[in-house]
Amino acid sequence: MSDAAELRDDTTRVADLPEDQREYIRSMFQAAPLSALLDLRLVEMSPRHAVVCMPIGAQASNSSGRLHGGAIATLIDQAAGTAAAHAGGLDMTTHALVTVDLHVRYLARARGERVYARAEVLKVGSRLITIECKVTDDDGRLIASSDFGMMIVPRHDAGGGGS
Repeated sequence: MSDAAELRDDTTRVADLPEDQREYIRSMFQAAPLSALLDLRLVEMSPRHAVVCMPIGAQASNSSGRLHGGAIATLIDQAAGTAAAHAGGLDMTTHALVTVDLHVRYLARARGERVYARAEVLKVGSRLITIECKVTDDDGRLIASSDFGMMIVPRHDAGGGGS
């Protein structure tokens, strides 16, 4: 994450934005109750990737006190969805993204304070967006990897009258 060489000119780091913009992104990002519960936060994004972080805490733990696989999958879903929406150039008033395929490999136990999901867009098609996502901990250890697919679908409420 801190490797400046990895950053491209079109990458935006949320921490570098003015406070009002950071707060707006945080509120939009945590509009879904599950995202708010897990305290998912957008770290950076570009037209081809997104990085989302999650604290390692009780809200994301299983009964043995370790980071729950479902919390990791949710983190991946949020990072991949964010990257896909940006890469697909979607008009979110007329279209939505739905997860069609998610395969997670859990590789190691997370250590530290946070985990980070970096989602990289592999291909944007007319209906399907393919993404690869890697989850690392504070020490940069690979915790999980994922293959991910999202489909672009028309919104049922497009045109104004939905509920």
